[in-house]
Amino acid sequence: MMRIAVTYENGMIFQHFGKTSQFKLYDVDNGKVVNEQVADTLGAGHGALAGFLKSVGADVLICGGIGGGAQAALNEAGITLYGGNTGFADDAVAAYLANTLVQNASPTCDHHGQEHGEGHSCGEHKCGE
Repeated sequence: MMRIAVTYENGMIFQHFGKTSQFKLYDVDNGKVVNEQVADTLGAGHGALAGFLKSVGADVLICGGIGGGAQAALNEAGITLYGGNTGFADDAVAAYLANTLVQNASPTCDHHGQEHGEGHSCGEHKCGE
């Protein structure tokens, strides 16, 4: 059994890992999703999210933009990262299971040197690509 976590908001991949309030968790057996659930992070943010993912048994994380510190924490927790993704969470998991999801080598969201402003979405400018 494998567990895939996706940063999640309204069916979509949430674009800022450190501010995600929910993950959609997919349990996979023999290459097929056998269970799905949405888990609330209970207010955990940034660095604490890697610990949260480890505590729920995540093996893989699919997300949008993610900072270097969080990438290091995920690596230390043994969680494989697929960052810099956009679109529907379910579609990304299907692509992962079909071995067509690209593992972005640099999915950071720090190209503008400041925090995202109100109403800004990383996906609007393909953050991490």
